[in-house]
Amino acid sequence: MPPGLDPSDVNEEDKPSKNVIAHISQFADDNLTFVRNISTCLGLAGLLIIARSIRLITKFGSAADIPARFIERNISIRGRLRNITEKGLEVEHIPIYVPLLSRLLTKRQPVTLLDVRLAGVELTSEGQDWIGQQLKPAETVWLRLITRQNETLHCLVSVNRGSLFNTCVNEELLRHGLARTSPFVGLDPHSRIYWHLYKRFLRAESRAEKKGKGLWKEENRLERAANVLRNNMLVNSMKKLFKLGAKEKPLGFLFPWGGGGVLCHDDTAVGVYRCPHGDNEEEGSPLL
Repeated sequence: MPPGLDPSDVNEEDKPSKNVIAHISQFADDNLTFVRNISTCLGLAGLLIIARSIRLITKFGSAADIPARFIERNISIRGRLRNITEKGLEVEHIPIYVPLLSRLLTKRQPVTLLDVRLAGVELTSEGQDWIGQQLKPAETVWLRLITRQNETLHCLVSVNRGSLFNTCVNEELLRHGLARTSPFVGLDPHSRIYWHLYKRFLRAESRAEKKGKGLWKEENRLERAANVLRNNMLVNSMKKLFKLGAKEKPLGFLFPWGGGGVLCHDDTAVGVYRCPHGDNEEEGSPLL
């Protein structure tokens, strides 16, 4: 304490600051519930701002709405299957759900669908039928973003079948021989994910080929023999001759004594034959 300063003066100077702190503490104690609610609201507001900035609760209506960093990091988003097209799927995006707030945001946005293609897979008609049988309408699917091409998303489509891991639809199609592997559109061939997925898909396709599934189904011996006979020119010629023989009725024949007759196609025709006792040809009765 400085010399010449009265201790009572020091206590008088500290009293106002102590009174303010005491009032605040007393107010917090008296309104503890109100203070807690304010803290909770401030925390939720902060989380909302962060989520909004990274687009976690935004519903994507088209491929252009998805941030580029989502594609670069191959982030998975959730969706609801709406339609199965000749080239892929139409999926409605499902953003992360936040109570009350998600309902308010979804009411303002119209229902739009994402055009999704199965990355690294060339679909067949049998593959489209298989997808229609395996995936139920309005079923929840996961889309791992691989590349974006205009308004089309190339993704790994996965569904949950009650197991620990999700089932990849792209890989299952190859495993059943219902699709062929194809290059990943828009993905750098020298990238790590390209070769990882490409080897994984080739492995599934080779298994289907070894087991003779789908596209790789081999004909058995009987089917191969039937196809060879069906395409053989000699066999086809013989079939034509048999058909002609069934339509035309031969009336002539060779006699055992050397005589002969002519072939007639009319049941009432009179045959010409050699007389068994001479060499002169005569007209006679019908050969039959």
